[in-house]
Order: sequence, then structure tokens, then C-alpha cells
Amino acid sequence: MFNKNEAAEKAHLAFVLAELRRAWEETDERVKKAYQSVMTAKQYVVEQSSEMDGMEFAANQYDISFAIDLGERVVIKRNRLAKMIASPYFGRVDFRDAGATEADVWYIGLYGFEGPDGNELICDWRSPVAGLFYDYDIGKAVYSAPAGDVEGEVVRKRQFKIHNGAMEYMIESGVAIRDEVLQKELSVKSNDKMKSIVSTIQKEQNAIIRNESAPVLIIQGVAGSGKTSVALHRVAYLLYKYRGTLESKHIRILSPNRVFADYIANVLPELGEEHIPETSMEELAAAELGDKFQFQTFHEQVAELTAYEDPSLIERIRYKSTATFVEELDSFLRQGDDEWFFPRTITIGRDAVPEAAVAEGYEKVSRLLPVKRRLEKLASFLISNTRDVNGNKWNSSAAAKIKTAVRSMYKYKDALSMYKAFYQQKGRQNLFELKPNRTLEYSDVFPLIYIKMHLEGVKTQEDVKHVLVDEMQDYTPVQFAVLSRWFPCKKTILGDGFQTVNPYASCTLEDFRRIFPKAHIVELTKSYRSTFEILQFAQTIVPNARIEPLERHGDTPSVVECRDERDQLEMIRRVVAEWLGSGDQTLGIVCKTADMAERVYRNLEDLSEHVCLLDFQSETFPAGIAVTTAHLAKGLEFDGVIVPFANAYQSELDRHLLYVACTRAMHRLVVTYVGSPSPFLLGSSEPV
Repeated sequence: MFNKNEAAEKAHLAFVLAELRRAWEETDERVKKAYQSVMTAKQYVVEQSSEMDGMEFAANQYDISFAIDLGERVVIKRNRLAKMIASPYFGRVDFRDAGATEADVWYIGLYGFEGPDGNELICDWRSPVAGLFYDYDIGKAVYSAPAGDVEGEVVRKRQFKIHNGAMEYMIESGVAIRDEVLQKELSVKSNDKMKSIVSTIQKEQNAIIRNESAPVLIIQGVAGSGKTSVALHRVAYLLYKYRGTLESKHIRILSPNRVFADYIANVLPELGEEHIPETSMEELAAAELGDKFQFQTFHEQVAELTAYEDPSLIERIRYKSTATFVEELDSFLRQGDDEWFFPRTITIGRDAVPEAAVAEGYEKVSRLLPVKRRLEKLASFLISNTRDVNGNKWNSSAAAKIKTAVRSMYKYKDALSMYKAFYQQKGRQNLFELKPNRTLEYSDVFPLIYIKMHLEGVKTQEDVKHVLVDEMQDYTPVQFAVLSRWFPCKKTILGDGFQTVNPYASCTLEDFRRIFPKAHIVELTKSYRSTFEILQFAQTIVPNARIEPLERHGDTPSVVECRDERDQLEMIRRVVAEWLGSGDQTLGIVCKTADMAERVYRNLEDLSEHVCLLDFQSETFPAGIAVTTAHLAKGLEFDGVIVPFANAYQSELDRHLLYVACTRAMHRLVVTYVGSPSPFLLGSSEPV
């Protein structure tokens, strides 16, 4: 029903849109002038270059660069205004300060916007007053302003859906985000990129986004809880809050793979921030180790574990995946400070540096230094504080011999020999095994780097002020120990222990408390991605009593028995053909292994040009039909998911992979198998 409130809101929207269009036109003129200014300046340089001296030429080049930079900033502003014209705001909150008679009205949008008189027509979602919209019902409220806390009362809240400049609906809201709005947004079809969630941020998510005090913030979020999106919005908030001291170049995102990095790539630009540099632990490890070592990747480790069960491999991985292992490494390295240096007299012709002087010097040099730096300091100390037989300072040749002699007094010359000695000392040489071509197992990569840091020092990335680490459950304590040395800065770490793809090498919350004793640990237990039916199905695979499903209903997942593999592949073709006419944007076919994914892909590639195979070499996440593995699908979501070869999921590792595969589905899930289904599916649904 059309009412006066809606009429007033539409009139206000028309006013705001008029102001936005005026601002866009002014900005567009500035863009044109900036372009003309650059072209004129370039033409002048071309025509007058023969008459210019070096200083004048350099000055003109600087002016051109400055004009280009200015023009680019104006283009960004114009693009932002264009987005705002399409959807200027999504919320309204009326707040009456304590003691005031009238309430201030604030409209909340993706970006802030002031009218020509300086009035704030739209508040940025990250502003202090916008927190009222996310955090409070009608009633008493408080928000933090630069001058201090402002107390008062929220007297009205509204939510809007504005698309292409037209108001599609308006809802009076008594809570932070009304279920009607959330349900509408969650029912929208997926696409090939993660989207911003500013219009549906929940109270518990907002608390995480605006947390400024935690040196390390650890987010344990169930499947579909929005933890990755929340973490990215947190980054955008911190960039807004600390603008001027924190820039995009000061932040790093550690992604599990390139496909996932591409999937999340649009979120921060959509929020008005620049792209943030992204890397992975494997890229960092390769840079640290250089060409001295080849090593197995995490993907290759998981593939090896899913191919067959090797008890000795599992034992090696498990041993190196605990906080106790890091403590044992630390004890081993501390012991070495006393036991691995063997002082002796340094003889240089008729001259000598006494053993006692060497031992005394070693004790004086700080034990906090890396071994090689400590030996360098010791050599410098001996060169400066001892003399030859005639009482003269050492010449350069003698000094070089002292340096060489000091280095030879330390038992281990490289990190690998020291690492091997660790296992020899424990009588557990079986726990270290090089693969063919002297390739390190993945579980040895970061322990070796940890020892290398003790021996050679740390290449600290001081320019990085905040690190975001996703899929924390797939990291080990020693990896976090290495990471903290590379990046001694604030961190946001997120993941879900129920979604590990390697249960033999996974951090628990207790591990995190030991590794980061000052960390703030928060949990997100509400799941928004999947329908109630899909989530209930997944709960029978890996039960999680803490998960809270949203009451969004859909089709019951189908478990389909097939006669043989050929019948199964034909079944998948039929489901895919049906999907192609459904209007859905994304379909994931999530397999246990890369070999299975390859077989399914070959069976489907003739159906549509939109069928693609996502493997570990893939770099983008396309819309359409993606055939991939559970390992690579982590963090992604699809309108519908097919999980073939469900009979192959038998081990504890398989249980978690099956859970990951099923929880990628938003609206529809089909599971197929030949013979007997996985034991983890028994009781989850009746075969059809």
C-alpha cells in the first residue's frame, strides 16, 4: 500500500538523486578539463622539446604526471557518484541525542555524500553514526564520535532497496537488519564474484568489522557465516578509520589459491578501496628458500592423502602439526646456543687469538641475534679487541682468516643439517623423509624455514601493517610462528575447523590461544549461505551443535544411486542440461580428487562453452559450470552443487571433504554414487 511515509521517502530520494546528478555533471566536466589539460601539456612538450633544457623538460614531465594523477582521482570520484545514482543508500536511522527534542536523520550508504551547503546527505557505512543502524533496535543507544561517546535514543529505522535510482521497497525496521531484507538478498542468484554485504551486515558481524583493539583477531566461522566477507569489510573499515596512516599497500591478504583470490577480488574495489596485494604461504616460502630447495605444495599433500592412506606419512604430518612441536624446536635451538659452538685458538702464522678470548667473546655477543649474525659480531669483536704478537691491529688478510675460523667453530653450516639433527637427537629419523629429487614434504617446509630464521635471521616485511589470513584451519602452529616473524603486525585470521581438508594438520582454537595469547577470539555461528534443508543434510556428515541455520527453505537434497560410472556420468549430464535452462548463474560439480574432476569435465565439455575445469593452475573463477575438487572449492559458493562419486568418501579426511563439497550449495544439492554410498551419508537422505 502506498502511504505518506513512502511518498515522503520517494520525494527525499528524488532530491538526493538530483544532488548526486548535479555533482556527477560537475565532476564529469572536471574529468574533461583534466584530460584536455594533459593533452595540451603533452603537445607542448612534443612541439617545444628541442628548445627545452633538461630542467625545463623534467619540470614539464612532472606537471604532466601530476595532472594525470589528479585526473585519475577525479575519474574515481565520477565513477563513485555513478554508483550512488544507481543506489544512493540502503538504510535510515533517526537518533535523538540525550536532552534533545528533535532527532537527527541519517541515511546510510556505501559512500558518504555532502550537499552543496555541507549537509551530510548520505553517511558512509563505516562512519561512527552508521553503527547505530547495524547495532541497535528502537530505544536507547550510543555511538562513538571523535569527541567522545554520544548517548541518546534510536527513534526510527528504515531499510530500502534502491535499484537504478528507483525505490523497490521500504521496510520499517525494529531490529538491526530485518529478516525480510536478509531473505531477499540471500535468495538472489550467485555470480562469479563475491559481493559486498553493507546493506545486510548483522550486529555480531559489525562488532568484528569495527574491532580496533585486537592485536590479533581470530574469527571461527561456520560454513556460510560470511566470515571472509566480514574480514574484507573489516579491512575496508580500517582503511577508512586510519586513512592517512594506513593504505592498501600496507595490507596483505593470504589466500589459499588464485581462484579464491579472484573470487574475492571485487569486494574491496566495490567498497571504494584500492586492490590489496595478495599472496600465499607457498609463494612466501619459495621466496624465502630461493632455488636451494624444491618442495611439495599443500595441494599436492592433500592429493597424496586422498589418493591412498599412508600411515607413515600421516604420522609425519601429525607430529609436525602441533604447538608442542614448535616448543620442541625452540628447546632444541636454545640448547644449541651452548652446545654447538666449539671455541678454539685461531692461529695466523706466528700470531694467535687464544681460545679463552674466543669463548669470552661468544658469551658477550647477544643470544637474541641469529646464529650467523652472532658469529659475524664475534669475529668483529675479536678483530677489534685482540692484537698480533707485536701489538698491532690485524691486517685485512688476518681479519678475513679470523672470520673464516669463527664460522667453522659452529657445528652446523646450514638449516637442513640442523633440521636433520633435530630428528636424530630425538631418535626419530623416520619423521623426516625427502621425496625424489631432494624435494621437501610440505610438512617440512615451514619447520625448515623456522630453523633457517634462527640461523640466518628474518626478512621482516616492516611495510606491512595488517595481514588477513583465510582458511586458518589448514595452517599449522609452526606456519603461524613463521608468519608472525615475517609479519610482526596486527592480524585478522579466519576459518572453520569443520572445513579442514587435512585433519592431520589443523590448528584448534586451543592451539591459537597458545600461539597468540593476546588474541581476541570470536565465533560466527549463524549460517546464511545454504537453505535450511542443505544445512541439515550437511550436519549429518559433520555434526556441529553450534551452527545456527537461517530459516530459508528450499528443495531437499537428492542422493541418487547409479548403476555404474557411465550411468552416473549420464545422470550428471541430465542435471547439467536441466540447469542450463534454469536461469541460475553458477553450478559447481565438486569432486573428491583431481582425477575424478577431469573425468567429469571430459564428459561435459561438449554440452556448453560455459563448462570449465578449475584446477590448481586456474587463476579465475568464471560464471557458469565449474568442475573442481573439494579442496579448491573451499570458500566458494554456487547456486547449485553436484557431488559425484560419493561412494569414494570413506576416511576421516574424506568426511571433511564431503562436508566442504556439500556446503558450497546455496539453493540446490544433488549427490550421486555407485554401489554403496559413503557411510557419512547414511541417514542423511533416502536414495532416489
